[in-house]
Amino acid sequence: MELRHLRSLLAVAEEGHFGRAAGRLYLAPATVTTHVAQLERELGVGLLERHPVGPTPAGRRVIAHARTMLAAERAALADVAGLDEPGRGGPRTLRVGVMAHGSAEITPAIIDAFARARPEVRVAIVGLTFREHVSALLERRVDVAFIRPDPGDERLESEVVTTESRIVVVSARSEVADAGAVRLRDVLDLPYVDLPPGTAPRFADFMYFNDMRNGERPRRVPDVALTPHEVLMSAALGRGAGSSLHSFQRYYRWPGTVCVPVVDAPAESSVLAVRRADGDPDVRAFRSITAALVRSVGDGLSPEAVGGRL
Repeated sequence: MELRHLRSLLAVAEEGHFGRAAGRLYLAPATVTTHVAQLERELGVGLLERHPVGPTPAGRRVIAHARTMLAAERAALADVAGLDEPGRGGPRTLRVGVMAHGSAEITPAIIDAFARARPEVRVAIVGLTFREHVSALLERRVDVAFIRPDPGDERLESEVVTTESRIVVVSARSEVADAGAVRLRDVLDLPYVDLPPGTAPRFADFMYFNDMRNGERPRRVPDVALTPHEVLMSAALGRGAGSSLHSFQRYYRWPGTVCVPVVDAPAESSVLAVRRADGDPDVRAFRSITAALVRSVGDGLSPEAVGGRL
């Protein structure tokens, strides 16, 4: 019996709908359906009525146990995290999630400034995949996260760090690569890399320019990307395209690929995201330092200069 199966069962029971449960868990509806079916096979009994959706008598009993087990998991995580508190056996740790290159040059400047302001706190850098756009924070695997775009999730709070123009990543052999700059009408029909099940819808909207498609689905190739490196590999092979912020091209240079500006695409932001109302003093300090650095960059200082000012 796996906890992820119990999470899916509990979400469906509470939402009364497989699709809403999937959205809440940032999973594909088929994945949630599979989790519940696997749990029913393992226990040898039906747990949910399907029309309308609701727990069976056996399901109600399993759901009660599921709540207990998931509460125990949260308590265990909180207890282990408590070992980092003063007087409990070790230094405090702040886990900083960074998706791709984070918020460009300002990301290491912020982390460095925090490390110097709070030398007693150990900073752990955690690389995040596209699928961890919000899940790493919600599952308490990181304490703060540099992600893009704004997650738009009521369980999280976010602050804009950078706002940049958009680019597409394509094969150097494509017609788009030769254009120098393109417009949205030139890139909406490109074949894009696929994203794995469980990717937050807001990140998929960002990758595929979905807000500009009038409901039309993007073309996707079989290549599935979890990180920028998989996007670049697919593009180099002439198979799938990707998209990102302008700063992407400073960090990722891959033979056979080209980053092309999309001149009429709305600018997008990278953000620092945290769990809503997180009162941890180290999280609050990290947010304050981030805000100070962002203001300094807005005043015309470069990220490199900002790092030396604090």
